[in-house]
Amino acid sequence: MGFRKKNKSPPVLSHEFVIQNHADMVSCLAMIILLGLMFEVTAKFAIMFITVQYNVTQVLADEKSEPVNLYQYGPKDVATVFFYLLIAVILHALIQEYILDKMNRRLHLSKTKHSKFNESGQLAAFYLFSFIWGCSILTAEDFATNPTFLWEGYPHTHMVFQVKFFYICQIAYWLHALPELYFQKVRKEDIPRQLYYICLYVVHITGAYVLNLHRLGLVLLVPHYLVELLFHASRLFYFSDENKQKGFTLWALLFVIARLLTLTLSVLTFGFGLPRTEKQGFSLAEGNFNVLTIRMTCLAAICLTQAWMMWKFINFQLKKWREHSQNQASKKKTVSPKSKPHKREPTRGGAANGVVKPDDKTSPRARKAKAS
Repeated sequence: MGFRKKNKSPPVLSHEFVIQNHADMVSCLAMIILLGLMFEVTAKFAIMFITVQYNVTQVLADEKSEPVNLYQYGPKDVATVFFYLLIAVILHALIQEYILDKMNRRLHLSKTKHSKFNESGQLAAFYLFSFIWGCSILTAEDFATNPTFLWEGYPHTHMVFQVKFFYICQIAYWLHALPELYFQKVRKEDIPRQLYYICLYVVHITGAYVLNLHRLGLVLLVPHYLVELLFHASRLFYFSDENKQKGFTLWALLFVIARLLTLTLSVLTFGFGLPRTEKQGFSLAEGNFNVLTIRMTCLAAICLTQAWMMWKFINFQLKKWREHSQNQASKKKTVSPKSKPHKREPTRGGAANGVVKPDDKTSPRARKAKAS
């Protein structure tokens, strides 16, 4: 891990060396970019990495109002995403080193639980931050009072600073998760599962950003992040105490609601809203992608993703139900029923415990007296 001191240093530039010191290397690279601001020759290149590009000043119709700074997207955003990808790697190492590793030492988890605990800890922190940030943006947009803002005025080529920076950070975070699979030594059996959802996040968020559907993307991300936050927080509590499983019940309920909300808003936007807007057609210069092919492709991608998530959800619930049934069956086997006391049967010849009772009519003494 980054920032961790080791007694025995591995060979320079070996796999172990890169894994242990990757955060330090990335920090040096980020510092080099920041130092570029100090020199006039390199400042214009360094600014391209650090600050948000494509600023557009828009003057409103009201003369008394001040000009509004809006932003568009362009090729230079790749440099900005790269810089904040480096920042995400550094923050990932800090959370791992100073929070998660210390908690792992106290819990003494197995290797499997250790890997899942680290994954949930990192994602819970990111989901919490993104959910709060997304809610603050939606509050300013007044989406609750005006849902039609999802498609009104499309194409939405201009964004406020918070929206563009939000998307830059989202893309950077999910791209940084790809090299983290190597840096964190993720188990081979866990890599395909994590690759699936990382690639889905990158494709969907980048698609919403490039196709000027950032309003819809933001509205769909916020409830989804809330559900994922609840799941990973519940899993963290479960690893600390296996009796704490109530959070999974609430997560299951909200998961289904979030899937229905996602499908409803997507069908409403692509099926009813965008086809009725004034600007129809395809134009790269204007950023207009309001054609039937793109609308149906986007809607199909969202529906297939939701179907895949529901399939994984159902399998997860069935697996939990089987494990619960097996645990209940094993508990019933371990608890033995109370045994009832059995009456002792007399031995042959009326003797019990080797003693012949004198009043026993079937005893030899009784038979001799009777014969005489």
